[in-house]
Amino acid sequence: MTDLNTLESDVLAQVAGAADLSALDAVRVAAVGKTGSISGLLKTLGAMSPDERKERGAAINALRDRVQSAITEKKAALETAELDARLARETLDLTLPGPYRRKGSVHPTMQVMDEMISIFADMGFAVAEGPDIEDDFHNFTALNFPEKHPAREMHDTFFFEPKETGERMLLRTHTSPVQVRTMVSQKPPIRIIAPGRTYRCDSDATHTPMFHQVEGLVIDKGIHMGHLKWTLETFIARFFETDAVTTQFRPHHFPFTEPSAEMDVQCDRSGGEIKIGQGSSWLEILGCGMVHPNVLRACGIDPDEYQGFAFGMGVDRLGMLKYGMPDLRDMFSSDSRWLAHYGFSGFAAPNAASGLS
Repeated sequence: MTDLNTLESDVLAQVAGAADLSALDAVRVAAVGKTGSISGLLKTLGAMSPDERKERGAAINALRDRVQSAITEKKAALETAELDARLARETLDLTLPGPYRRKGSVHPTMQVMDEMISIFADMGFAVAEGPDIEDDFHNFTALNFPEKHPAREMHDTFFFEPKETGERMLLRTHTSPVQVRTMVSQKPPIRIIAPGRTYRCDSDATHTPMFHQVEGLVIDKGIHMGHLKWTLETFIARFFETDAVTTQFRPHHFPFTEPSAEMDVQCDRSGGEIKIGQGSSWLEILGCGMVHPNVLRACGIDPDEYQGFAFGMGVDRLGMLKYGMPDLRDMFSSDSRWLAHYGFSGFAAPNAASGLS
């Protein structure tokens, strides 16, 4: 008959000597598994007398309980040791510098747009927005475009397929529809700028099919060209961050303004750069004028009581002039090297107090 004390000593020694969970599980199977040494003793009870079975069975069950308890304690100790070792092995020192990653930056277009919004906000202008997909009324008709005006043709405008009613939606060719929507929904006085994306069928070094504009609108009583001239000259001086800005206004034609003008700024084109505030050359910056009476009437405003001025300028082109970017198409090329060179910090928001750029 097997000596229970000797068996217990042997099994507990094996439990204590198990180096890992795998070895401990092997000891468990050999001792209390279906064919284990202790489990085998329980199978011999059937051949014993009732009194002997009672005494021997109690002793074997007690042995099994003690062995299982020892295995459970050993397992917990091994799991704790394994976890401690893993934590020590996988410790990450957060004080060490991380691997180099290319820093993100603000695209020059967004930087310039933020600069422009900051300047006009200081001048009392609110920001208005509208949809990129427009109808003919808001994009053309309300802005006094004649029915056969060239700008309505396919070579300038991205049209969608006609609806069942014959109406053709389009990608807006300017942000002027935002001005129309504002005049229709608000009563004067109005002082807004409308930044956003615009679309035209054009692509070269200074034009892209999608570009960004900021347009401005002021509607009130007694508004005249002097107000327009001061607003634009003040903006140009603050945007280029120089007081030495000389401008001129040339007569021009826009269907939605009368009189209309293009504004030029004096510059120096020598040396392959354009320097604002010096030289004897002139550079066209923007278009502007007094809001045409027909536009006011189309928007439900009495032109005999209210007058106003409007202007529009290309955000991307102003960015080229200010920061010396030679080709407008590079701004939309998704070249991370170009953005790393011309991009701006996302933590330096343009404002009048700390400077624009």
